[in-house]
Amino acid sequence: MENKPELVLILDYGSQYTHLITRRIRSLSILSLCLSGTCSLEDITAKNPRVVILSGGPHSVHSPDAPAFPAGFLEWALSNSVYVLGICYGLQLMVQKLGGVVKVGEKQEYGRMEILVEGSSGIFGNKKVGHHQVVWMSHGDEAVVLPDGFEVVARSQQGAVAAVENREKRLFGLQYHPEVTHSPEGMETLRYFLFDVCGVNAGWKLENVLDEEVKCIKDTVGLEDHVICALSGGVDSTVAATLVHKAIGDRLHCVFVDNGLLRYKERERVMDTFEKDLHLPVTCVDATDQFLSKLKGVIDPETKRKIIGKEFICIFDAFAHDLEQKLGKKPAYLVQGTLYPDVIESCPPPGTGRTHSHTIKSHHNVGGLPKDMKLKLIEPLKLLFKDEVRQLGRILNVPEQFLKRHPFPGPGLAVRVLGDVTEGNSLDILRQVDEIFIQSIKEAGLYDLIWQAFAVFLPVRSVGVQGDQRTHSHVVALRAVTSQDGMTADWYYFEHKFLDDVARKICNTVRGVNRVVQDITSKPPSTIEWE
Repeated sequence: MENKPELVLILDYGSQYTHLITRRIRSLSILSLCLSGTCSLEDITAKNPRVVILSGGPHSVHSPDAPAFPAGFLEWALSNSVYVLGICYGLQLMVQKLGGVVKVGEKQEYGRMEILVEGSSGIFGNKKVGHHQVVWMSHGDEAVVLPDGFEVVARSQQGAVAAVENREKRLFGLQYHPEVTHSPEGMETLRYFLFDVCGVNAGWKLENVLDEEVKCIKDTVGLEDHVICALSGGVDSTVAATLVHKAIGDRLHCVFVDNGLLRYKERERVMDTFEKDLHLPVTCVDATDQFLSKLKGVIDPETKRKIIGKEFICIFDAFAHDLEQKLGKKPAYLVQGTLYPDVIESCPPPGTGRTHSHTIKSHHNVGGLPKDMKLKLIEPLKLLFKDEVRQLGRILNVPEQFLKRHPFPGPGLAVRVLGDVTEGNSLDILRQVDEIFIQSIKEAGLYDLIWQAFAVFLPVRSVGVQGDQRTHSHVVALRAVTSQDGMTADWYYFEHKFLDDVARKICNTVRGVNRVVQDITSKPPSTIEWE
């Protein structure tokens, strides 16, 4: 029997790069998970990590409400031979808690900086003293007096502490972000630290995840239990359904909900593919009127998401009731294709004082679920990122055309029509514009180069001239981004001729549109979706 993969646990103190550390470590075939930086010691010890990384964050250790690891954490790490690496805020927190001194830096350091290695052992054991490297700094405070047993192993050009370590106690700290591409040697440093300093074994594979999830589903779902799976036609729900089907076979019952917020001919295309390619028995429920009547007059995006989430659950409950009549037994579980970014983004960031989901995303599939939901959840993908789900799909022989589909939000076009989705013919206009945009991308051979592309209906009108007449029509936006996992994204640079052709085709064929704009914002500061 194979040894269980060793875990690197990230304690999250609110850095925008925390999720990136998780991904970078997984790319080394090491299992990495993220917990709130203010979780209990029991939460940490239950995970039995080999290494704990304290993330960066926007806080100062001098703030009265500065988030911190639980009492006894460092003592537990020492007595259990656990390695600890503090990054930026994490370094300062560790230094302060161990009796060192952290002060507001005389010269605050942000952006690319050069550092000089002063100690060629420990975390820089593969570097020579005097080695220079460019790193990404982002800090105002700095460690000025180190705790007993610590030494400085790198400094910035300005003389500030850039890296510290106490090798005897297995405590290390970096004042910069090794996980970002702006630190060119950062991944090499992380790799050396994890493999050579900590001795972590690279034993984590997606095949392990598949076997574990199948076993978990079999152990969770009773031999007589039935399961409903909500299929959207996207990558996540399709891979989730295939995985659950592998575990329990025909006791899985799939349902596809047409909520009136789907893309152009999506219902026909998806149902055809489910039946011909995946051979999954799927019931299609047309709930267009039910959704749109509840969304009438609703403008706030968060309210839209919660209404949609609630209606979905109502439909699943009703579907389960109908299935109960046929089977003589009520289905017990509902499968959702929740991914790890959805789980992370639905956790409260430390230091905010909030104990509930913060509002980057409600209902993608986590938020907005009623407390009295009668179906228990199965979320087999909840520890995976999108690119890992695609890899898992290939292992499961899911058709490539499904795996390459761009992500589509759970609330559908409701978050791509800004404002009231029922006003006028905004949904029909958006469907036509989106279809032209996506088909043009496919015809140009660009679809697989882009993480996500879509159109957005804006709640404004503009003056135009069409057919020698002045018009006062709608404005639509085009959005296309590249990304590895959806946590960060850059806008895709189209050739001008491509954009010109698409804009002309939209204005000439979609009645009611006289202006097309392009969204050229990255994530951050924007999200990928507009709402």
